[in-house]
Amino acid sequence: MIKSTQTDKAPAAIGPYSQAIVVESVAPLGMVFTSGQIPLDPQTMALVGDDIRTQTTQVLNNLRVVLESAGSSLQSVVRTTVYLADMADFAAMNEVYAEAFHPARPARSTIQAARLPRDVRVEIDAVAIVERID
Repeated sequence: MIKSTQTDKAPAAIGPYSQAIVVESVAPLGMVFTSGQIPLDPQTMALVGDDIRTQTTQVLNNLRVVLESAGSSLQSVVRTTVYLADMADFAAMNEVYAEAFHPARPARSTIQAARLPRDVRVEIDAVAIVERID
């Protein structure tokens, strides 16, 4: 079964997509696939910060609440994709990212994008394990 999940604790989708999709299975575990999260304040939908550390922190907070709304967590993430506007921000982003995913270290790809939504510096999506929802 595939189910969309939405939380008002993270920024609302700004296009035709879900914050996350949960894939339930007959086994005890399912999967959740999140949409990319950008550094928007979920209440005001305003951009948070102009430096990569502040933006990465907000992105990971948004990702955390989307995962929690789906019955998962940052510790259950198995894969992420990080999109950076500038690879020069990689080291600083990586420091914030490492704190959020300690001790679990999901598989990851990091890509420099020519341009990200609302001209943000970072966007992150994730795939995580979720306990089956009955």
